[in-house]
Amino acid sequence: MAMGGIGAAAGPLIGGLITSAISWRAAFVFQAAVLVVIIVSSRRILDPIPPDPSRRFDIRGAALSATGLILLVTGILAADDNLWLMIALLVAGAFVLAIFFATVRAAEHSGREPLLSTRLFGDRVANLGLVTQNIQWLVLMGTSFVVSTYLQVVRGYNAIQTGVVFTAATVGLLMTSLSAAWLARRQTRRSLIMTGFAVTITGIAILLALAGRSINPWGFAPGLLLIGLGLGAMLTPSVDIVQSAFGEHLQGEISGLSRSVSNLGSSLGTAIAGTILVAGLTGHAYAAAMITLAAIAAAGLVAAAFLPHTTNAARSGTGSG
Repeated sequence: MAMGGIGAAAGPLIGGLITSAISWRAAFVFQAAVLVVIIVSSRRILDPIPPDPSRRFDIRGAALSATGLILLVTGILAADDNLWLMIALLVAGAFVLAIFFATVRAAEHSGREPLLSTRLFGDRVANLGLVTQNIQWLVLMGTSFVVSTYLQVVRGYNAIQTGVVFTAATVGLLMTSLSAAWLARRQTRRSLIMTGFAVTITGIAILLALAGRSINPWGFAPGLLLIGLGLGAMLTPSVDIVQSAFGEHLQGEISGLSRSVSNLGSSLGTAIAGTILVAGLTGHAYAAAMITLAAIAAAGLVAAAFLPHTTNAARSGTGSG
């Protein structure tokens, strides 16, 4: 999970180098090449639990959940263009997701195996962990989008310069992410997550204070560094809280849900930030977008405050819910 965050933060620099040296199309070719390497390399991975051919994949559930989430994100993107379209898409997305959960319950009652077990949503601590995960990725990708756009549109930087400036966040993520095990031995997961949100909010405040007054591009570095440090400190503890809430027999499902919630946060981050920038509701759209992200991070801090003060190690072996 930590390496995933580092990869996300390093994306602007890598993409900027490829875009400036070749073209923006080459950046997508590079991503396709990476995927090919992953596919080939995955053939060497051995599953710890052999697959059961008798268990069918829930295609209907996958289609319904994907459709519902796409409608929700598209609804947010439509906010700057048509308010009624936004409302219609959000309502449609909620309706499709309601149908999805209804089919999940019906499948469980009939003895069939749905895409997700409702047991995954029955643990309060895991639910809080999922909320913090979603917000962490929302803030990370939202910040990346806003800062990158500001540097190129307002400051006139090229893709490489933008990527270099954002390296400060990557360094912060690298420092705390790779120290996750060391930090976990000294602080509770709740403390790490709360501290991470507090540092991230502080970083956004410093970014807003310095970026608008400094012509020097390195005026962005202190704020981005703190944002990276804060996010890196809590990415791994949040996932650990969610995973350890369930026994081994549910690790596949909860891992998939955890990853989906994180990806949804990434999509929401760019959608919310992008909508604020495009809508131009104020004369300071970039500041408004960052303030919105800070407010969402504050909501994550509140959610983390409800996590238990201590970790019950026995939960990971027995499951919960």
